[in-house]
Amino acid sequence: MDKPSLFQQQATMGRYLRDPEHCAPPGEVNTARAQVYRDLIFANLLTLLSGTFPVLIRILGDEQWRSLVRIFLRDHRAQTPKFGEIAREFVEFMASQPQALSEGEWPPFMVELAHYEWVEMVLQQSDAEPLPATDVALILDRPLQVSPLAWPLAYGWPVQWVGPDYRPEAPPAQPTLLLVRRVEDWSVKFSELSPLAWRLLQRIEEFPQLSGREQLEGLAVEAGTAGSQDFMDSGAALLRQMHGEGVVG
Repeated sequence: MDKPSLFQQQATMGRYLRDPEHCAPPGEVNTARAQVYRDLIFANLLTLLSGTFPVLIRILGDEQWRSLVRIFLRDHRAQTPKFGEIAREFVEFMASQPQALSEGEWPPFMVELAHYEWVEMVLQQSDAEPLPATDVALILDRPLQVSPLAWPLAYGWPVQWVGPDYRPEAPPAQPTLLLVRRVEDWSVKFSELSPLAWRLLQRIEEFPQLSGREQLEGLAVEAGTAGSQDFMDSGAALLRQMHGEGVVG
């Protein structure tokens, strides 16, 4: 029988490292040594991911968390060589490959909770700069933009409250709308948004050519309150508040 090529040996070793429960190491490799590599790779991936998802880990427990990471290692093919981006691919894998998670029972809010925890890590590590200082008096007259360090997010589950002592079985009737932002001391703050505030931030990103006044007028039309001075005054106050927090400029 022909000796396996180097490529064949590497492919066999790769399958073993990803799925040691179902794949054997190459016959030419000492089993004990192969197990060292197997354990090292899994431990490194486990450590790499664990720091990003502390709440999820407490909910799942160590055994189920290790099972989830094992499924990721077995079934996912990474698109990035950067360790810092593995957590993003982990979240995307859970969201896009539900069939891979058919093994076992998982919390229904797991994917959104993982995304919520991942956002905090991303903002803390982001190289983006805060918006430059601008005159708040011009906020209604100039086009606006949302800071790259402020993310408006929408979830079906109340992810900010989920934890070991609160595990909802069904999503609430209304979505959870949040603003996540990095502040001057590099800490990440989470706050709830009203539907109108969330939509205003969404509009600013969708229509960056519009002034603050035009954004509020468009929002008033969407809300069915076109022509309301009270709506415009409240909206202007909200824009000034978000300007002061560095969310818009």
